[in-house]
Formats: sequence, structure tokens, C-alpha cells
Amino acid sequence: MIRAQILPTPPGPLSLLVRDGVLVAAGFTADPKEMFDRLKPEVRAEGLEVVDDLGAPAQAVRDYLAGDLAALDAIPVSQPGSDRRQRLLAALRAVPAGVTVTYAELAERAGMPRTAARAAGGACAQNLIAPFVPCHRVLPAGGGFGGYYYGTPVKEWLIAHEAGRA
Repeated sequence: MIRAQILPTPPGPLSLLVRDGVLVAAGFTADPKEMFDRLKPEVRAEGLEVVDDLGAPAQAVRDYLAGDLAALDAIPVSQPGSDRRQRLLAALRAVPAGVTVTYAELAERAGMPRTAARAAGGACAQNLIAPFVPCHRVLPAGGGFGGYYYGTPVKEWLIAHEAGRA
């Protein structure tokens, strides 16, 4: 059974989905089914149950919002993807709070300097576990905030929060 919790946050509701103690999806939506529907069919076959408290992942969000910007890093996560995608997601998770990188820098951090920024962008676009896998910390080389699955205002708030400006 996939267990879900919806947490209020300043940029909007955050749904967390856990399977066997590991975070498998998280996103800024008030409807955890939106995140559930993005999971693989064999995982969705387990069903979805909304609960009042998921424990450690929910506490990590509360701690992050209270200023412990490293709190999300301690939560185990798992999402599908090729070896290449996993390397990009691991490099993304290693970008510390308060730091931003470009898509090309992310590819380089993943040990794939010849990988086009497009591959790094694809890994961010398909990331199922925001903000625990912090795709909001990746910005376009040309400036600005670029896109974000949950909207640019959420991305801007997360970056400002991590910079101590929220």
C-alpha cells in the first residue's frame, strides 16, 4: 500500500507518498492521486491510502520549512530511471540548499560532461520527488528561473527560502 500525506506549505500543499518506508513521490499538489498516477503501474497496483502522519518525511518537511535546509536530505527516496537518469538524479540530490546550478553543470556533476543540458533537463522534468530531489535548484544558463513542474512561483519561493529571503 502506498501511504500519502498532504502537508500545508507556504508555496502550497505538498503531497508525500511513501512505499515501504521510502519516499516514492512528492509534489506541490493538494491531490496525492496526481502524484500516484505518475508512478509505474505495478506500484499503483498496491493502492493508495491517505494518512494523518507519515512520520520522518513529514517531519523533514516541517524542519525544512523551519530553517533546517538539510532536513530533506536524510529521507530515503526511490524513483525509476536508467543508470544515466539515476546518476543525474543523484547529482541533483547532491546540490546543497542555497546553491543553484545550470543544466550543463548538473550533467557535469553527474560525470557526464558531454551529456547535453537537455538530458539534465529531462531528468528534472520527470523528477517525481520534489523538493527532496531538488530540481528547483537548476536554472537555465541564460538567466531567469526557467520552468518548473509545479509553476515558477513555487520554484522562486523554494530558492528564496533556501537563500533566507522567503
